[in-house]
Amino acid sequence: MRIVVTGGPEGQVLESLLEFGPKAGHEIVALGQPQLDLSSDPNSIVAAVRASRPDAIVSAAAYTAVDKAESERDLAFAINAEGPRAIAMAARDLSVPLVQISTDYVFDGSKNEPYVEQDPTGPASVYGASKRAGEEAVLATHDNSAILRTAWVYSPFSANFVKTMLRLAGDRDEVGVVADQRGNPTSALDIAEAIVSVLENLQASNDPELRGVFHMTASGEGSWADFADAIFQSSGSRGGPTAVVRRIETRDYPTPAKRPANSRLDSSKLARLHGVRLPDWRQSTDEVVERLLKSLKVTA
Repeated sequence: MRIVVTGGPEGQVLESLLEFGPKAGHEIVALGQPQLDLSSDPNSIVAAVRASRPDAIVSAAAYTAVDKAESERDLAFAINAEGPRAIAMAARDLSVPLVQISTDYVFDGSKNEPYVEQDPTGPASVYGASKRAGEEAVLATHDNSAILRTAWVYSPFSANFVKTMLRLAGDRDEVGVVADQRGNPTSALDIAEAIVSVLENLQASNDPELRGVFHMTASGEGSWADFADAIFQSSGSRGGPTAVVRRIETRDYPTPAKRPANSRLDSSKLARLHGVRLPDWRQSTDEVVERLLKSLKVTA
């Protein structure tokens, strides 16, 4: 397959797909600026996607500045809602499958259990609302599409929580990390493999159950503080930077956009219908930390 992935060179999912795709026998084509501007006229977006000649599309580009979105609502919705709508139009016109990457932020985080796909959404931030609008736009436009919601993404690429923790551990002995938000830390390397499997399934079968909304996060759960502990334990065991985690509450680290207290997603539907189950987050965290330490790329 020639898989066209929207996004710039800093995208963690894009970089992971560029690494994994050829190993799985697929051509990965990055489509970003200046050829593709998701805030531009929909016709130009459709034209750019059509010109890339995809056999399948991964819509991974997004406005991800969660706090800044609170003051840039129109731009966030243009990129996260209207952009995916235009991409879905192109995928529909080309008769190719589309995977749209979404987020746990479509929920408000008030549920006590992991969220399932049937749970009502209720974004508590502009970013979350714009991503939910993007989901709705894609589903209404192209029936050969799968929405994959993920959360707490990290990787050996670009800026992310793992890199930040390793950098901070190099500068200080103690790091304050939020302990009252829980989720599923998910490696973009695992996400890339899962996306390819889903696209292969969409190419191979017309089964409508393979389309629609799916949760796609790592197995296991933890808080941001648990995540930091795992990072430091992995790094310390290899002679890398480490620090003591000081567990703080969300109120101790105020942000313009509200974060979900519960970001846990139940991914059993993806396992049942697509046969895709991501590894435990601790295992994947250990692998990413090892790669970062070997490459000495521990700054964010």
